[in-house]
Amino acid sequence: MSSTTSVRPRARLTRDRPTWLIYLQLATFGTYLYGLSAALPLLRIDQGVSQAVAGLHGTAMAVGGIISGIAMPRLTSRIGRRRATWLGLIAVSCGILLIASTTALPLTLLGFGVASGGGSITLYLGMSVLSDHHGTAAPAAINEANAVGVTIGIGMSYLISVLADTSLGWRAGILITPVAMLLLLAFMGRVWVPALPVTAPPEPGTTPGPKTPYGWRFHTACAVLCCLVATEFLFNLWAAKLLADQTGMTAAAATTGLTAFTAGIAVGRFAAGRLALRMDPARMLAGALALTLGGWTVFWLSTQPVFSYAGLALSGLGIAVQFPLGLSRVIASSGGRPDQAAATASIWAGVAVGVGPFALGALADGFGTRTAFLMVPLLIALAITGVALSFRSPRPSAALGHP
Repeated sequence: MSSTTSVRPRARLTRDRPTWLIYLQLATFGTYLYGLSAALPLLRIDQGVSQAVAGLHGTAMAVGGIISGIAMPRLTSRIGRRRATWLGLIAVSCGILLIASTTALPLTLLGFGVASGGGSITLYLGMSVLSDHHGTAAPAAINEANAVGVTIGIGMSYLISVLADTSLGWRAGILITPVAMLLLLAFMGRVWVPALPVTAPPEPGTTPGPKTPYGWRFHTACAVLCCLVATEFLFNLWAAKLLADQTGMTAAAATTGLTAFTAGIAVGRFAAGRLALRMDPARMLAGALALTLGGWTVFWLSTQPVFSYAGLALSGLGIAVQFPLGLSRVIASSGGRPDQAAATASIWAGVAVGVGPFALGALADGFGTRTAFLMVPLLIALAITGVALSFRSPRPSAALGHP
């Protein structure tokens, strides 16, 4: 364990136009992610499939995320960050339109996969841009960007639950994503996204040296991120089902539980944006994991809606900083390769999204959703172990590639 103190000199966060562009792109991403999370239990009812089969939508999202992670470095080098982030949002919108137009399982799986692949490009390249652009204030910027996205997610999950009981139906709600993308493209499509610094070409007659392999801290940070993403997606995709099972609420009404969850995330991320400017990220992450475990315990034990909502809100408060801080540590451990680190993080996150929700769905079919939800404390324990093993935070300059 390092002797590094938990408080460090305050960094300054400047919110310029490129920063706001990434924030708003993440807000559009939030309409997709939280909209589909709230819609999945309703889609399962429309399709008349089991929980395990419904969990295949999470697997489709994983496949999309993994493919985008593999393609991201080459895509960025060919068309640049700016076009790549917009291409990602266009793919998200195409996937949403496909899901809204059909109940055929193969097509909805394809829609989830396409939307996830595009969303991963926009999300991870956006985080990479913020890391490069804001220096030592990058963890705060990444937290704040995710706070903007999840704030929009609160409205989306609530809107889906309201529209589900109307003649419009829940599909009308998810169409907000392509509309938001078109509006953002019209008003901010010309804002320039900072590119990677250009490195000097090798001297004539010399051969480039071998690439430095990633260290063990990088791989540990990736494994921790995998646990964090899986935990968040288990709540996103299955908390509403457990809420309905334990309280007797209807499936449509239980989707409001995601509103409490996302509200906790939004509050946590806005508050953490300031704390991340001063506190050690590893200590913040460990505390957040403990808070999530406390919220999960309240939610898992509760049979009354009021306590279930409280547990979900507390869980959201803890989960708020997990992905931003986890991703910041991956980028900071990459040795000055932020785009490559972001692509690798997308692959690890894709594995988490694919394995976690599907495994929980399969366990739920065999043992019940409540027993299957014991996956959450297991993932938290693994994440805490990973954080403890690599407790010393990488120097902020590592995220920027500076000496």
